[in-house]
Amino acid sequence: MKAQVKDIYQSVTDQIIDALESGVVPWICPWRSHSSNLFPANLTTGRPYRGINVLLLNLRAAMSGFSANRWMTFEQARASGAYIRKGEQGTRIVFFKMQDVTAGVTGSGRETPSAEQSRAFPLLRSYTVFNASQIDALPDEMLPPDVLPEWDACAIGESILTSSEARILYGGDSAFYSPMTDFIQLPARSSFGSSDDFYRVALHELTHWTAHPDRCNRKLNSRAHLEAYAFEELVAEMGSAFLTNYCGLDGKLQHASYISNWLEALRNDKRLVFTAASQAQRAADFLLP
Repeated sequence: MKAQVKDIYQSVTDQIIDALESGVVPWICPWRSHSSNLFPANLTTGRPYRGINVLLLNLRAAMSGFSANRWMTFEQARASGAYIRKGEQGTRIVFFKMQDVTAGVTGSGRETPSAEQSRAFPLLRSYTVFNASQIDALPDEMLPPDVLPEWDACAIGESILTSSEARILYGGDSAFYSPMTDFIQLPARSSFGSSDDFYRVALHELTHWTAHPDRCNRKLNSRAHLEAYAFEELVAEMGSAFLTNYCGLDGKLQHASYISNWLEALRNDKRLVFTAASQAQRAADFLLP
């Protein structure tokens, strides 16, 4: 089982590396979005995919030109009366399942483990999903609507900023979050080329703001092969992309200068992107209703 887990970590990391090297940023929605129902979700349950799976499904959608970010398993398709077209290749995604392990063999016999002798650890598993574009005979009610509902992306972005109750100061020509004084500094709104640009930057800094000990308590510790601030920027890039996807804003890479640092670190740490995606998802969950 350990070898299988190792392969999954490495396989996913290799996909992210290949994407970044080819100029594709997998945590950014691969098409212009107009409402929150365009981030990857399951066709059967309606539940959105999370964390690392957002990257994997966005990446496959971008590379294959899928028109909708909706997915389901082979078994779900069959249960709904639909079927996967012959020759279609699925997309492997992952999930963590908590596995209980026990310790407590003493003497010549095996004792019943106590609560202190039991512990749980996350076990990584994978399974395969298919995009709606790869499936025939889907029930009409499962298909994403051709006409999307009205959705004011900037109004949603403003709601996230306001609901956070973050202290935001305006002025100057820099955008940053100050951990020492716990405030966000942004240029005047009129300084931005568009409202979309303002909310993209503001949501990026708001993701940094969640690192505070009273919120997500994301410590800026150094990691092997990557400086602490570069890792925090990776978390903020992903977290703000999750937020802009929710709003329906076009995603943009805020700090492209870090890509070479991220690539070097990914080549040396196959678990890094999983950790970053998990922390980014936690930040987005903290900010979203």
